Amino acid sequence: MKRLLLLGAGHAQLSVLAALARQRVPGAEVVLVSAAERQLYSGMVPGLVAGRFSEAECSIALAPLAATAGARLIRGQAVALDAAEHFVTLADGQRIDYDVLSLNTGPVQDRERIPGAHANALFLRPIEAFVQLWPQARALAEEDLLDVVVIGSGAAGVEIALAVGARLGTRCTLTLVSSGGPVLPGYGQSVRRRALAALARRSVQVLPGPCTAIEPGHVRLGTLRVACDVPIMAIGGDAPAWLAGSGLALDAAGFVRVGATLQSASHPGVFAAGDVIVRDDAPHPRSGVYAVRAGPVLAQNLRRFVAGGALMPYAPQRRSLNLLALGDGRAIASWGGWSFQGRAMGWWKDRIDRAFIRRFSDQP
Repeated sequence: MKRLLLLGAGHAQLSVLAALARQRVPGAEVVLVSAAERQLYSGMVPGLVAGRFSEAECSIALAPLAATAGARLIRGQAVALDAAEHFVTLADGQRIDYDVLSLNTGPVQDRERIPGAHANALFLRPIEAFVQLWPQARALAEEDLLDVVVIGSGAAGVEIALAVGARLGTRCTLTLVSSGGPVLPGYGQSVRRRALAALARRSVQVLPGPCTAIEPGHVRLGTLRVACDVPIMAIGGDAPAWLAGSGLALDAAGFVRVGATLQSASHPGVFAAGDVIVRDDAPHPRSGVYAVRAGPVLAQNLRRFVAGGALMPYAPQRRSLNLLALGDGRAIASWGGWSFQGRAMGWWKDRIDRAFIRRFSDQP
């Protein structure tokens, strides 16, 4: 009996669980480790912040899915991995041995990257913690005008800024701080124009940054001080710090190097997908779209590896559909250099997101 350890319940790992629900892996004991009892879908969090969705509508309960998949669910947070000795250590000291490991823990944010952020800021990652703390921040707007500063001008920062504006309206002032580059780097010019127009309609002040410090009552952009009651960190994701001592092959930023079969470049019994990986052979953005597409391939390869079969490659698509929520039920859709926006695009995004939740909630 081989132990297949699923560490994390990210987008790709959900596909693994769904595949196991349809057909178990003979000769394998499956263990799922998750820090939370549910998986909040990141694509719907801006809608949750805007008040368009409830927490229940945005989350997938892991216990029923794990039970249907025949997996034992363990609540815990990984703090160490020894790839040579084949075990993971959890925050409570528990050691879990494995024969085959699948990593899909989702992104984290470096809380020390900006001085003062750890003590004073509200971080988007992990999502579970953000969702628990956001109502407390929102309640402050009931008492007085709230100065909200979103640090990070990627897709997450833009969506969260617009969602906060939609929820709080005139009870807050909003500022979006970039890292010094343009809003939505990596997107086409037409998408950036539409996003900037949407931010202007919400009276969101856009500042070039970068943010150099976060202190009680304000954020610093070099010598400039911006009044701030609630700083929201929407900076890019970082690799989990505990990977550094794992023995796995990592890139310079600490992400797991994998090949076309999603196997570790150094340890063939370790598979990984989603925001913790880097593909040297096929670089692509760290986006939920790619993690979702990788899921079925990951599921197949885990099954074949346990059985001793040939593995299949995952080829990331060269371009993907992107849908940016504008907080009011509308969205910007982009595909390559093409973009369009409106309520139809918002309806399309909602339909895709709700279908994703149903896919993993309505297991037989």
